[in-house]
Amino acid sequence: MLPAGARLTRREEFASTIRRGRRSGRSRLVVHLHVTGSEAPRAGFVVSKAVGNAVIRHRVARRLRHLVAPYLAELPPGSRLVVRALPPAGTADSAELGSDLDAALRAALRRLDTAGSPR
Repeated sequence: MLPAGARLTRREEFASTIRRGRRSGRSRLVVHLHVTGSEAPRAGFVVSKAVGNAVIRHRVARRLRHLVAPYLAELPPGSRLVVRALPPAGTADSAELGSDLDAALRAALRRLDTAGSPR
């Protein structure tokens, strides 16, 4: 579980991360990664109604929170991460979500490095 201080909560933070961050997508999710300053890395999740009903959306969000927690320690300081679940995430198990998250996050980190952003 993510501690409260490690979560994105404000709409402006989500919007700027999605707009300015490096994006990487997979079949079940898309990650947006943006480095803003020197504070501790934080993460937020977007799980729309297209993923499923409320029970399925909350299950997907819980799985993603659990999967993202270990990655926060590896992200550069000041990182903001937004994970957006796509409709196939509703039927995916934790292992499938984990493999997509791992691949997408690695690709986003590579794009940060190639863009010359501070790490």
